[in-house]
Amino acid sequence: MKFSEANVKLQALYNVPELQEYLTRRRKVYSFDLLSGWSCPFAKDCLSKVYQIGDKKKLVDGKDCQFRCFSASQEVAFPSAYNLREDNFNTLRKLHSTDQMVDAILSVVPSNLGVCRIHVAGDFFNQMYFDAWCTIAQIYSDCLFYAYTKSLKFWLDTKLTICNNMVLTASRGGRLDNMIDEHNLREAVVVYSPEQADRLGLEIDHDDSHAAIPEYRHESFALLIHGIQPKGSEAAAAIKSLKENNVRFSYSK
Repeated sequence: MKFSEANVKLQALYNVPELQEYLTRRRKVYSFDLLSGWSCPFAKDCLSKVYQIGDKKKLVDGKDCQFRCFSASQEVAFPSAYNLREDNFNTLRKLHSTDQMVDAILSVVPSNLGVCRIHVAGDFFNQMYFDAWCTIAQIYSDCLFYAYTKSLKFWLDTKLTICNNMVLTASRGGRLDNMIDEHNLREAVVVYSPEQADRLGLEIDHDDSHAAIPEYRHESFALLIHGIQPKGSEAAAAIKSLKENNVRFSYSK
């Protein structure tokens, strides 16, 4: 298993004043990723999976897909990303307890970890795995852990304390969206334009700072559609419009 160094979007966190306490002593921003779709039991609007067919990989959108998961698109384009995420996922799902998962993750935590996004790709795939990250956050109390998740059941069913250094955001567009409203959870909403975000009264998070800063843990926000979208879809039309209007929306590997 392996953590990944910050991608272009996450590198912007180095410039966020509210996060500097977690980046002292030359500590870094990392992510820990799993295979997109396959590790996302409650995904719906963004569900896409990469299938290995012979020696080729094929990206398949779910039947309810409205906008394609950008990390699934990465896994087709970049074999190294696919292989790392597949190895992380396969290793963890073979384990049979939270303690085993904690030990496995602890064995690969970078020595200079400061901020960790739990899943640029993937999601909490069962309760044991969610609880493992709660425990990791307790152990690494001087680090910051944050995650977007559609696995709201595991969040709400955990018997463990979610520490202040673990910041969670409900990702709207899953099969458990009703829990967002029922429990008044902070959420992230994918929008197709800045104007849509304005109508919803939400700020757009371009650098993951809204998701990561602990003081924002109760403030919902928007994410602007990005990535390669299915041909002919509303999401693809939105991407075209953003390009035509020179709106910043994309992030590289």
